[in-house]
Amino acid sequence: MKIVTVAGARPQFIKAAAFSRAAAEIHEEILVHTGQHFDANMSDIFFEELKIPKPRYYLGISGGTHGKMTGAMLAGIEQALLAEKPDWCLVYGDTNSTLAGALAAVKLNIPVAHAEAGVRMGTLSNPEEVNRVVTDHVSRLLFTPTDLEKGNLQKEGIGNNVYAVGNLMYDSYLYADGLQTDLRPAVDFDNRPLVLPDRYYYLTCHRQENTCSDKPLLEIFTAMNELDAPTVYPVHPRNKERAARLCREHGFHRIRLIQPVGYMESLKLLKRCEKVVTDSGGLQCEAFFAGKQCVTVFDRVIWPQTMAAKRNQLARADARDILNKLAASQKIDNTYQPFGDGHTAERMIRIMEENMEG
Repeated sequence: MKIVTVAGARPQFIKAAAFSRAAAEIHEEILVHTGQHFDANMSDIFFEELKIPKPRYYLGISGGTHGKMTGAMLAGIEQALLAEKPDWCLVYGDTNSTLAGALAAVKLNIPVAHAEAGVRMGTLSNPEEVNRVVTDHVSRLLFTPTDLEKGNLQKEGIGNNVYAVGNLMYDSYLYADGLQTDLRPAVDFDNRPLVLPDRYYYLTCHRQENTCSDKPLLEIFTAMNELDAPTVYPVHPRNKERAARLCREHGFHRIRLIQPVGYMESLKLLKRCEKVVTDSGGLQCEAFFAGKQCVTVFDRVIWPQTMAAKRNQLARADARDILNKLAASQKIDNTYQPFGDGHTAERMIRIMEENMEG
């Protein structure tokens, strides 16, 4: 079986790592890296840490409008698919890379397998939602994390070739949990190593809604600066100048801005922290895996399964709301694990084998 995998963003590399390990030495996998995340700490580090095979195709496409980016990716992926003639095109999640890969493949009559299908927020005003919905409707195989997402697809009239297989993020989490590496420790903006305080909170914030102007980020920083311990914040490259300026202008000395971190370093920061504040779909799941209370600064639920017993709560970009949610009591039931058993990738491969054409 020959598979072309399309990925380009940080969360996709984490999922692709689990699949690549399971497929190695059994099937031929060719990786197309669109370049959507181009920073070394946002891309290269994942290939090093998680031992992802080097991409055969690197398109180097990042920045610009959604249409410009998706169109350029579509053309580049099409050329790779024409050259490779795979049995499957595998795409992950909900990025522009996902949509471009799915459209390029289906127009060439190459069957598409969509990992993390069926996730819904219920609004097409969110660009990722558009990517998910379109990709699901052109895919031959749909791999959902749980039965909840399978039900979402059934409501949209997609009932065939849908399989609830688990969450690839959990596969990668369990794999990484057994590794010890200091490949690229966290550093600040001046490349000085981060010295972790005994107690701290972990913040990630990258969504456009929270970083496109001063107001939402200022509210988030105000909340974090009032907590009883410092906050460690790996800053997305496009948000670096705004974050540094707000901390400087408002005297937010308890917020420690650092450069983006790799997957292993992020898990280390997660496991040692008090609680998590994020707008990342991936980190809220990882906080759930690690048994850490999480507050997600977003207006819609991405992973309803993580909301059990207030383990994850939505908050507005409002300092009081964030602080109130962080103060809420919660109970961690580590026996509740809805995202599978860490063998999602193996199930996906078996289903792809069974659904080969010819």
